[in-house]
Amino acid sequence: ILLEKSIRENVYRSFIRTNPASAVSLLILQQYAGNEINFNEIDSLFNQLSPAVKAYPSALGFRERIAIAKRTSIGQMATDFTQNDTLGNPVSLYSLRGKYLLVDFWASWCGPCRAENPNVVNAFHKYRSRGFSVLGVSLDRAKDAWLKAIHDDNLTWTHVSDLQWWNNAVAKLYGIQSIPQNLLLDPTGKIIGKNLRGQELHQKLEEVLGN
Repeated sequence: ILLEKSIRENVYRSFIRTNPASAVSLLILQQYAGNEINFNEIDSLFNQLSPAVKAYPSALGFRERIAIAKRTSIGQMATDFTQNDTLGNPVSLYSLRGKYLLVDFWASWCGPCRAENPNVVNAFHKYRSRGFSVLGVSLDRAKDAWLKAIHDDNLTWTHVSDLQWWNNAVAKLYGIQSIPQNLLLDPTGKIIGKNLRGQELHQKLEEVLGN
């Protein structure tokens, strides 16, 4: 299956490079990019498209997604934002600098998010004394469901949401089109990890925080 995927991706890349003036190349590139854009590769392929194809309305929207992918790529400084916590108090991302921070995009209605929550809880309790914390950004729209999930899953860190579902302003700022997703920031606010789940999260925290 992995070999088939690799062959298919090679065909996609080859078609785009040899047919830069074709609208089909744009469609293939958008499909190839998926929900989590690899900025370096996708930007390079997009730049090979002809000026006419780049001017399509769908291409302009895709260009914005690529720009967001650049802003949120590893090594970039995370863009600041402010959103209200469960008590209605504004919390800014930059106010939480000074620790390794997992910005966790989730929702009460998201099954995979809820399945991953115990792992995040375990990491939080294991590493918080060494300078690790979590900021939950919820794509909920019902406050009661949001609060119940926080309580039921024992998520004892800071949570924010504007209760706007997929129109959550922070999710749109960070180009979130599927959840769960997360970003790991260092104490200065630099992105040092993305979509670390399961054991990968623990391995990365051991790497940066030591034993």
